[in-house]
Amino acid sequence: LIPVNTIASVFEEVNRGHTEFGIVPIENSTDGRIVDTLDMFTRLPLRICGEVQMSVHHNLMSRSPRSEIVEIYSKPQALSQCRDWLARNMPMAHLHEVTSTSTAATLARDKPGAGAIASAQAAVEYGLDVLAERIEDNAHNVTRFAVIGDKSAKPTGKDRTALLLQISHKPGSLSDALAGFKRAKINLTWIESFPLRGPEMGYLFFLDFEGHMQDGPIKRALVELEQKAVRLEVLGSYPRSEPFE
Repeated sequence: LIPVNTIASVFEEVNRGHTEFGIVPIENSTDGRIVDTLDMFTRLPLRICGEVQMSVHHNLMSRSPRSEIVEIYSKPQALSQCRDWLARNMPMAHLHEVTSTSTAATLARDKPGAGAIASAQAAVEYGLDVLAERIEDNAHNVTRFAVIGDKSAKPTGKDRTALLLQISHKPGSLSDALAGFKRAKINLTWIESFPLRGPEMGYLFFLDFEGHMQDGPIKRALVELEQKAVRLEVLGSYPRSEPFE
């Protein structure tokens, strides 16, 4: 594993051929979509070739006693997923967003009175004391990670397909575009929208659904969708995963 500090850096390392695969968060059961990841799919021509769903646990750590912590650092998603616990237990601490939990752990190690929200492994790696364990507000906090690369996965019979879609910006265009999925009884599992960049009005949609792009019904639905789309990019088909600790 080669750690990098940002989601964009993972995409860039894979795109430049410095590594064959990358792992990026794509969806969280508490906060929903991971905007930085979905945005990078619009910028670089990489595919999703796998997924991993993991239970995510956050811990408060520092070299200082808990009573002396005045600043807490972590990435935005971790702070968001612990907001209620922090409000109840650390109401006087100032919260600071940083690019990664490793950056947060470094600051907690080097600054007196600083704490970090990170994994138990980070406490070991940076020599920090865990002051509170599993402080996430949702005890069933699960993050879905995408494995990105330039390869396609073969059908397994238990797959998921993801795509980017732009359609004309007018009433009924989305339901009309997806009518073929309903007729083919293809189960949509996720849909997100993003405003287009620049002066053009409209949205990009990120969708995923059950099945593989080589399956007959999905092939036919994609042909029909392509005729109605302004832009259509299949980001990949890959085996569905189950959450694990």
